Amino acid sequence: MSVQNVIVKAENLSKYYRKNNSVVKALDNVSVSIFGGEFVAVVGTSGSGKSTFLHMLGGLDEATEGKVNIAGQNIFDMKRKELTEFRRENIGFIFQSYNLLPVLNVYDNIIFPLELAGKKVDREYVEFLLKELGIGEKRDYLPAQLSGGQQQRVAIARALVMRPAIILADEPTGNLDSKNTYQVMKLLKATSEKLGQTVVIITHDMQCAKLCNRILKIEDGKIVDDKGNISKNWENK
Repeated sequence: MSVQNVIVKAENLSKYYRKNNSVVKALDNVSVSIFGGEFVAVVGTSGSGKSTFLHMLGGLDEATEGKVNIAGQNIFDMKRKELTEFRRENIGFIFQSYNLLPVLNVYDNIIFPLELAGKKVDREYVEFLLKELGIGEKRDYLPAQLSGGQQQRVAIARALVMRPAIILADEPTGNLDSKNTYQVMKLLKATSEKLGQTVVIITHDMQCAKLCNRILKIEDGKIVDDKGNISKNWENK
């Protein structure tokens, strides 16, 4: 992996809220930079702040303090409509529950973000994604006709179709069996290596985390460990 420019930079990022008579520090003064082409895992126990961290990076939640720069822009300075449009074009989201539209087939689910943004569909690129993700023969299928692993592949293609600055994946393998978990992780790694895509995932599975180039460990709202360049070769698994 060749490290390029800084894609995401969080500075003094904090999220506090009141619970009963105490203040809970879900995220506490976190600063980190994520570079172009990195495949980053965020790990930590339940309640450690890893989901809050991901939501902050994606502008899905407001910060109590601090800022997040994506592609050189502070997303917390944006008005709601501006942020919505910025997220649509610069941030790809992959969720545990897939979030596919049940009435649209595979192909239409993938191109939906482009149509929503009023952008021209690059059909050659969509065909490339369908082939690379192994779902070309499923293009006319509805989500209900697909396995969990196949639905997650569609979600990955949908996240990639806008060519975003970064992809944020929240427990993307949480609903999958071990075989599909391995396949989805290989696909996410391939998007980083082949397309230079920057990917950040939350996972509780250390086998998944070890496939990434970098692991951020969060405890009590703080980054307590940052290990890079520890990707494992799963090809021989």
